[in-house]
Amino acid sequence: MEFDLGNGVSLMLPSIPFIIIAAIAIFLLSRWSKEMETRRFTLIFYFLISAWILPIYTRTSSEGTFELMFPLGFIGMCFYLYGNERYHPAKLKASLLGFAVAVYQLVMHYLF
Repeated sequence: MEFDLGNGVSLMLPSIPFIIIAAIAIFLLSRWSKEMETRRFTLIFYFLISAWILPIYTRTSSEGTFELMFPLGFIGMCFYLYGNERYHPAKLKASLLGFAVAVYQLVMHYLF
């Protein structure tokens, strides 16, 4: 969305679905961080790492480039959570929310 403020100045905002998803994610992360006793800010890192997608296969041809994307951040975070003795359910919730964002990124990558 673009809002013209006059004199050649415009305000560029992301689309409405993206704003709604970001607001829900921030709300849930802040709510889940209250469940933890210490290091509440680490939930944001669990979320961000879990939302990370990487191409695991790339093929270039005359028609274009194909990339097979995979949410490797979520897989790595699951291994870390289950191997760590400081496991907390809020960390898993933040990782699952990051996985949901990663799936959204995958869908957007393949649709557009």
